[in-house]
Amino acid sequence: MRGSSSARGFTLIELIVVIIILSILAATALPRFANLQTQARIAKLNGALGAMKGASALAHAACLASQPQCTGTQPMEGVNVTMINTYATANAAGIVTAAGLSVGPTSPDGWDVQGGGPAAGDVLRLVVLGNDPVNCSFTYTAPGLGQAPVFSILVTAGC
Repeated sequence: MRGSSSARGFTLIELIVVIIILSILAATALPRFANLQTQARIAKLNGALGAMKGASALAHAACLASQPQCTGTQPMEGVNVTMINTYATANAAGIVTAAGLSVGPTSPDGWDVQGGGPAAGDVLRLVVLGNDPVNCSFTYTAPGLGQAPVFSILVTAGC
């Protein structure tokens, strides 16, 4: 007695249709996933801008409240922050330390700084490491006498 054996499986047409459907889904989903990195870098930049603005205000308030009023450094959370005209300086020892950011080319947080200095008018650029750091950044300008520091708008063309 011979049993009937029927071969079961997919036909070539069915496999091609499934591959086409998966290709269409991948083509529509891929741009959205690629855009997530850009959105993440912009959100990261917004977070750092907020942290720096808050740190600047806190350092200024702490300096004004200290007796005698701070001149060179202001202790914040156990760390000395360098000051100029009652605000944090535009360097790693100033606003970067006040904001609690870890910066450098090998920073685990993905930040780096360019420029800056301890004097009034010095400009520090905070960049997000990634596609085009200079075009994914903002600047902090240390204040002159009787002025507040200036934060630039976000540059997001290279995020």
